[in-house]
Amino acid sequence: MLKKILFIFIFLTAIGGSFFQTVQASEETSIKTVTLAVKNMTCRMCPITVRKSLTKLDGVISASSDFDSKTATVKFDPHKVSIDALIAATTNAGYPSSLKQ
Repeated sequence: MLKKILFIFIFLTAIGGSFFQTVQASEETSIKTVTLAVKNMTCRMCPITVRKSLTKLDGVISASSDFDSKTATVKFDPHKVSIDALIAATTNAGYPSSLKQ
């Protein structure tokens, strides 16, 4: 009896582990990264405002902005937020942006 219980426990653990790995892998593959070309950044404080405007959006995992290159790099879940919403967020903060080619 104890062997059967142990076998069932090991079997369920193996199935559960592979299930959670599959879910985690599918979530990771849906994450996208884009770089935006950002206008109107004129001082070293501007990238902070750009970054904050992006990280407020639900679905944005991380955002960084660079004054020297006038860009923002955003890691996000496209199921929760669109590129258009990212562009709108920076534009509404006073920094119009576009997808960097």
